[in-house]
Amino acid sequence: MELSAVLTPTLEGGYIAFNPETGTTTQGETVEEALINLREATELYLEEFPLTIVGRPLLTSFQVSEPA
Repeated sequence: MELSAVLTPTLEGGYIAFNPETGTTTQGETVEEALINLREATELYLEEFPLTIVGRPLLTSFQVSEPA
């Protein structure tokens, strides 16, 4: 099963990893470690809460005004 991963760098270093299909979130010092940890967390989640995929998440961006 192929799922999505969103990785965000942190101020302290490393990455926060998020899977939008399940809501699982974890972290790692490197991209590779974050993905390994996310895979493990998501597999554990799916053991308890099987997933029916109805479509792939759409990742896009938008702009907001900067504070004055």
